[in-house]
Amino acid sequence: MSIAVAKSPVARDLMVRRLITLRSDIDVFDAIDILLRNSISGAPVLDGQGNYLGVFTERSTLSLLMSAAYDSSPTTQIRAFVDTEAPTIHPEIDLLSIMQIFLEGHVRRLPVLDAQGNLIGQVSRRDVLKHASAMIRTTKDKQSALLYLSSLMEREEHPFR
Repeated sequence: MSIAVAKSPVARDLMVRRLITLRSDIDVFDAIDILLRNSISGAPVLDGQGNYLGVFTERSTLSLLMSAAYDSSPTTQIRAFVDTEAPTIHPEIDLLSIMQIFLEGHVRRLPVLDAQGNLIGQVSRRDVLKHASAMIRTTKDKQSALLYLSSLMEREEHPFR
């Protein structure tokens, strides 16, 4: 008799695939309008060939406003305000590692890139909460759901431990 061991959810299981993205040649104020119109706090930025460049966020807009106030910002091209150092993840990174990245960083979203560096999705903090909440709600015993999460930590190697 074999016992099935549940596999830890990974980014591919959580990620949103239909994303609002921004082009790198867009005016920054048009980008801000897109964020506001869609009630999102940031979006991935792609160049003309669809290559991932980074993210444009509410934080980026604050940088723009501060730059304009202090330096009379010479450009309104979004590319100057894209966070090219924003963390990204691969599709097979596990749920607990994703949680750890969110806890240690000040990001709200993690773009998911395939092995070639193509944007294939995004995991937000809200996506993680939805998945964890669904896991806990579908379990009759809430304590056992938390023990399940704990067992994942014991079974897998995590670089953040």
